[in-house]
Amino acid sequence: MRVASRVGGGKEGFRVLTLNDYRDIIPLAREEKRMQLIDEAEKSAICDEMLGILLEERNEIAAFSYPYKVKRNLIWGYLNERVPKPVTPRFLEIQDRLFRSETLERGIVDVRSFAYEDGIALWQGDITRLNADAIVNAANNSLLGCFIPHHKCIDNVIHSRAGVQVRLDCSRIMGAQGEAEPAGCAKITLAYNLPSAYIIHTVGPMVGLQATDEDRRVLRNCYVSCLNLAKEMGLSSVAFCCISTGVFSFPRDEAAAIAVGAVKNWLMEKGGGMKIIFDVFLDKDREIYEEVLKNT
Repeated sequence: MRVASRVGGGKEGFRVLTLNDYRDIIPLAREEKRMQLIDEAEKSAICDEMLGILLEERNEIAAFSYPYKVKRNLIWGYLNERVPKPVTPRFLEIQDRLFRSETLERGIVDVRSFAYEDGIALWQGDITRLNADAIVNAANNSLLGCFIPHHKCIDNVIHSRAGVQVRLDCSRIMGAQGEAEPAGCAKITLAYNLPSAYIIHTVGPMVGLQATDEDRRVLRNCYVSCLNLAKEMGLSSVAFCCISTGVFSFPRDEAAAIAVGAVKNWLMEKGGGMKIIFDVFLDKDREIYEEVLKNT
């Protein structure tokens, strides 16, 4: 799908990049992931090596007399703050070994086991555990993830568990695009150390005092853009988080109704066997989606 171009409001000739525009800029071939559990001693040694590299970048002195969990927490925060610049193959090797072990420890949830009704399933839990072809990230308009250390937003969690490669890939895309990502569009990267193959990044509307018709239109476009991109990539399952209902303040009930309506309409028009998972984390979101799905 080629999304609408726009000129003005920024650099001359700026337009939203399509998949064809950036598929040669970043790796998009589906990876075969080798995941293996490692013990705490090896995890601690990896943390020492990663901290040495990260602290050297920050011009700080390395000191590793901390317990493993403290060291791992430091790495999380440093990676949140780290600007998208290249890393060595060795850093990626040890990062991936650690992160994939953690993925196994959290437990991988097979989306093929879900009960689908008209191609849709509802699941409550951590979206980074799902082995869907793609999970959807509610991103900010830089697409670079959250830079606030240890922030619990979905953008931070997904980037932090997937690995530094996601921020690097998004940086390449945004460098080619030349401006911030407009709300309602979608970009795709590999998911690297997550169970899913891909991450689809979309920027939802940020609501003021109350949601406007434009906010509703943009939120609907988020779901449609993600699904169109998934279809273009030949994917068969997509897991959505609750876009814009966190710090972007879209009312939860209305957001769920828009999400379900947009997905059901898309499935009727273009579905072709696509499986959709609405992933919720909070009990109140599960209750809202159960009600909307029952009555839509």
